[in-house]
Formats: sequence, structure tokens, C-alpha cells
Amino acid sequence: MTSVKQEIETALINALAPDSLVVTDDSAKHAGHAGASADGQSHFSVDIVSAVFTGQNRVQRHRLVNQALDTVMKTRIHALAIKARAPGE
Repeated sequence: MTSVKQEIETALINALAPDSLVVTDDSAKHAGHAGASADGQSHFSVDIVSAVFTGQNRVQRHRLVNQALDTVMKTRIHALAIKARAPGE
């Protein structure tokens, strides 16, 4: 089975063609908290740089990331921290 991290990376690469992408599994920091998955794959951070974000404000950028991750967000992710930037920012 594909890890949640791999699903996130694949979805973001396909949708947003990032120049840079770092996905971090932060689940260990949230073990035992509400929404924490037994397999530990529930809390993630994304740091993404993409030309798609040029001219977009923070909310618009986060919406684009959330849209790209729609299925994974609904089924496998409890929490996602997003840092989305355009090239040169």
C-alpha cells in the first residue's frame, strides 16, 4: 500500500508541478491526540514552491493545495500544515 506521504507527493506533483516540494510526516508529534491514526500517518506539513502560486494570495494557494489533495484529505489526513510560495519568494 502506498504511504500517505507518497500519495501527497504524487498528487501535488501532478497538480501543481512544483519547483520544490518537501512533505514531512509530523504524526509522531501527535500520537495519542484526537484524530491521530493508529498507523501514525495522519498529520503532515507541506512546503511547496510552484509557479502556479504566482499572483495568488495565501488563501488561494492553500485552496489549490487542498483541491489537489481532495481525496487524500477526505480519507487519510487529519491535519495538514501548508507553506506555499511562488518561485523567488
